[in-house]
Amino acid sequence: MRRDTRLAYPYVVWMVIFIAVPLLIVAYFAFIDKAGQFTLDNLRQIGEYAPVFLRSLLLAARATVICLVLAFPAAWWLSRLRANHQRIMLMLVMLPMWMNFLLRTYAWMTLLENNGLLNRLFGAMHLFDLVNGINAALNGLFGCSLPTGITYFPMINTSGAVVLGMVYNYLPYMILPLYTIMVKIDNSEIEAAQDLGANTRKILTRVLIPMSMPGISTGITMVFVPSVSTFIISRMLGGGGNMLVGDLIELQFLGNSYNYNLGSAMSLVLMVIVLLCMGVTNTSGGEDGIEGVV
Repeated sequence: MRRDTRLAYPYVVWMVIFIAVPLLIVAYFAFIDKAGQFTLDNLRQIGEYAPVFLRSLLLAARATVICLVLAFPAAWWLSRLRANHQRIMLMLVMLPMWMNFLLRTYAWMTLLENNGLLNRLFGAMHLFDLVNGINAALNGLFGCSLPTGITYFPMINTSGAVVLGMVYNYLPYMILPLYTIMVKIDNSEIEAAQDLGANTRKILTRVLIPMSMPGISTGITMVFVPSVSTFIISRMLGGGGNMLVGDLIELQFLGNSYNYNLGSAMSLVLMVIVLLCMGVTNTSGGEDGIEGVV
């Protein structure tokens, strides 16, 4: 039966209006100055912010690796459950995604603050007294200068808090594509590998990981892309000392500087970096993971 391509016209129009046109506008402003003249100065200035770009890439990569390490066994366990149990557990995995993104991040602020729930719990457990006692003993034995008046553990406004926020918010996006691939793996293939003498490590490295590569590449893309461009998480959990590219771009459009030309150039460079990373990850995996999630 011949397909009617006219059914795709609304989608094409939507893509042009809401994706292609905004990208062209961003590219246009990236190559002009405030007077409307062509210039490359906006791109040259980005070199001054290389540490921010590097920090964004490193934190996003760290969060992506942690998500992969946590999601791989979780997805495998989900895929081996009975069908009715799988539906229940998948609903629990997706449950945090139904909550507002800002509320999820704000919840971690209340947990990680200096007088937050975690530090209060540690205080109730007399953990600070234990640490202070150990530090005092070490100071006496070795002449160290370790602090002995600790009343809280500094967890908020750190890079670790930013990574934690990324992992919490984007972990389901790693679990779902992995689960979609792993649920298709037949137990007989694992049993065949065991019959051939493969131990747990070989089954993992030579059977499960290669067969799960489409889901791995899709999950990496779905976690890394929003992590490298986020600005809410870094602002709320990282403080001013952990500025990421998303925060920097926002300042160019909404801050006191209001340099939308530089902000457009930063957005363009970030988009190129993201596309390159997506290309690298997608070359190692097929399309099954994407199809399963969509």
